[in-house]
Amino acid sequence: MVDLSAAHIEAFLEMMSAERGAAGNTLASYERDLEDLHSFLAVIGTSPLTAASNNLAAYLTHLSKQGFAASSQARRLSAMRQFYKFLYAEGLRGDDPTAILDAPKKGRTLPKTMGEGEVTRLLEFAAKEAADPAPDQLSRVRMLALLELLYATGMRVSELVSLPAKVLDQEGRFLIIKGKGNKERLVPLSRAAIAALKTYSGFRQASLAKTGSSPWLFPSAGKEGYLPRQVFARDLKALAARAGLRAAAISPHVMRHAFASHLLQNGADLRVVQELLGHSDISTTQIYTHVLEERLRELVETHHPLAKQAKNRD
Repeated sequence: MVDLSAAHIEAFLEMMSAERGAAGNTLASYERDLEDLHSFLAVIGTSPLTAASNNLAAYLTHLSKQGFAASSQARRLSAMRQFYKFLYAEGLRGDDPTAILDAPKKGRTLPKTMGEGEVTRLLEFAAKEAADPAPDQLSRVRMLALLELLYATGMRVSELVSLPAKVLDQEGRFLIIKGKGNKERLVPLSRAAIAALKTYSGFRQASLAKTGSSPWLFPSAGKEGYLPRQVFARDLKALAARAGLRAAAISPHVMRHAFASHLLQNGADLRVVQELLGHSDISTTQIYTHVLEERLRELVETHHPLAKQAKNRD
């Protein structure tokens, strides 16, 4: 029996090029993936035209055993789905065997974070620069306020730079943040953040006396009226480099992760961290469970009677 699969793969690629405008790299990728599938199916005695769902699932299992990452397996499955939709639309198959296949689960990448010592070093260096009465002291006092607020609250950088000036009128050690979907949440401020904000407020007021009022806590001459997050990220990396830290590994988002990780390391509940970060779903916060697992392991090793007995035997 003649296997027409190669011809059908070629027809599929022509369709993707002519009707979908697929780029050359995309077509080459589809071709490699489908030819590999074709070869695998031939070994087990079938072909793309006759393969059943279990044959295609076996192919994905084969890829996994070969060490393919979940993302690479997902790309192969995507190529298969497109190909079988084409065969179905052309009347070459009466079904789509990929319909019941599940995409390989991708492992969640652990968030980049900073150690407590690194954060302390960064904040202390920022405070040292802010205390220097140089011509650009306003920008350095502003940077210290930004960092203290970020590390005290774990705000998203977009929430931080767009804080309204009226937060300066709030009394007490709490800040109301408007996050995604205009949802408000209450976050506590550290004494260091309050002090940095108070100092910055004085510098801000003196500056606006010359340039005019602004509704934003961190005003800027840009079109949005407040400090662009890209500018803050750039200045943060420059500060990190001056502090002797690896600038490439530090960003506002990494500082947000540090806030969450350090809270959990020091005993905070995952639900509390969820509220402080403004996550609507606890599953989003669960990327930090590796921190909890490590802390629980240390607690068991330190306090469980059997663990103590085992240590004494050693």
